[in-house]
Amino acid sequence: MVSTILEMRGITKTFPGVKALSNVNLSVEEGEIHAVVGENGAGKSTLMKVLSGVYPDGTYDGKIIYRGQECHFKGIHDSERQGIVIIHQELALVPMLSIAENIFLGNEHARYGVIDWHANEARTTALLKKVGLNEDPKTLITNIGVGKQQLVEIAKALSKEVRLLILDEPTASLSEKDSQALLDLLLEFKNQGITSILISHKLNEVNRVADHVTIIRDGQTIETLAKGDISEDRIITSMVGRALEDRYPPREPDIGEIVFEVKNWSVYHPIHAERQVIKGIDINVRRGEVVGIAGLMGAGRTEFAMSLFGRSYGRRITGDVLFRGKPIDTSTVGKAVQHGIAYVTEDRKTYGLNLIDHIKHNITLANLGGVSRHGVIDDLRELAAANDYRGKTNIRASSVYQMTGNLSGGNQQKVVLSKWLFASPEVLILDEPTRGIDVGAKYEIYTIIARLAAEGKAIIVISSEMPELLGISDRIYVMNEGRIVGEMAASDASQEKIMRAIVRGEGKAAS
Repeated sequence: MVSTILEMRGITKTFPGVKALSNVNLSVEEGEIHAVVGENGAGKSTLMKVLSGVYPDGTYDGKIIYRGQECHFKGIHDSERQGIVIIHQELALVPMLSIAENIFLGNEHARYGVIDWHANEARTTALLKKVGLNEDPKTLITNIGVGKQQLVEIAKALSKEVRLLILDEPTASLSEKDSQALLDLLLEFKNQGITSILISHKLNEVNRVADHVTIIRDGQTIETLAKGDISEDRIITSMVGRALEDRYPPREPDIGEIVFEVKNWSVYHPIHAERQVIKGIDINVRRGEVVGIAGLMGAGRTEFAMSLFGRSYGRRITGDVLFRGKPIDTSTVGKAVQHGIAYVTEDRKTYGLNLIDHIKHNITLANLGGVSRHGVIDDLRELAAANDYRGKTNIRASSVYQMTGNLSGGNQQKVVLSKWLFASPEVLILDEPTRGIDVGAKYEIYTIIARLAAEGKAIIVISSEMPELLGISDRIYVMNEGRIVGEMAASDASQEKIMRAIVRGEGKAAS
């Protein structure tokens, strides 16, 4: 007999000037995987923070019924004592502490007030085995990859005797292989009777594992779908309030002469001096062309892009960069920007934005000269520029004075794009431009990319989503282990051909 483990009734949460949730209802059955989906800013994470006590009782309206009892969580420790554990999109691990220290941080096994390290490490080994991670408990978090860190977070949740596990975008930063392994683990937890709530923008993953899907739009519950009714098209229509007939905006490429060239580019690791990361890469981009770079995690795509942009990564960098046929100096970020090159980082929160400053300052940051008179920033010019780009990129915010850290992921990404567009680049390198954002916001980013190409910009897009590259690119380079192993026109490309190039180094040359 199916029983309900959780009900959230009429949840309403208001921030100054914004109603984030309005009468939201959620019902979760015991032992199921229940997905919660919606556009960026729809209220999904806010709802989970209400449930877990991050937003304590009294700061919202509505009721939480957990295992038949109405709950009034004053903080996250209250919910954890009931077996409700949330894993946030930004992992809450301390890099310079060990796996064991992270798992039991604040909850250490102790005897007579003294931490029992042997007991902590033995328990950690058992927990790691449950999540399929074969690591020494003494290993520092900084020395393991993001996929393994995600498993450590889940092991940490298991240490708290979790009964309801909440995962907020758990696969956003993972490779396809690690993502599949994590989903398999959730299915195994389901077999063990653990209930999971999964927040994800990856609808193929939702389709694979979810028993029910609840769609939230603009802070309101739209509908809940049972397993047999779940389809990507149905979810998208409910999420954005309209059908997306085509995931990618139509465009008619007008491709001209070669604008940007890189020849024989080589880069060594910044710490391990003997390790060559980028190995003699040659690429070119034409006016009005969108060039994709495909490859698996660790192929060296981000390292390549960062080393090009002001040598932001690596040592012993050699090779030539040409702009309209003439060599240019990109040895510093300032020089790269002066030559019309912009780089939109894959890590917008760390490298792309100042999250504790407002939108206006973030948009003008890369081109302060464009809003200054005689070396002094003109506030009115800056305000006009920020409002202009807010409109051009459709940043959804109360005003340009809203704190950037309070925006949804999709709107943060638009602020990063606006920052570099205001710098008037001729060459735009976009590194995972749609990571962690929903299908509606993705479409808006694709529309901006298409518009820039139509204006004659030369655009490089790095993406781990092959359908995305196939949908927006004119030509695709394939990277593996620091080398270009394939090049093909997007019209001739397929996911199978790209994977064949990665595995075998076989790529059909573009004409």
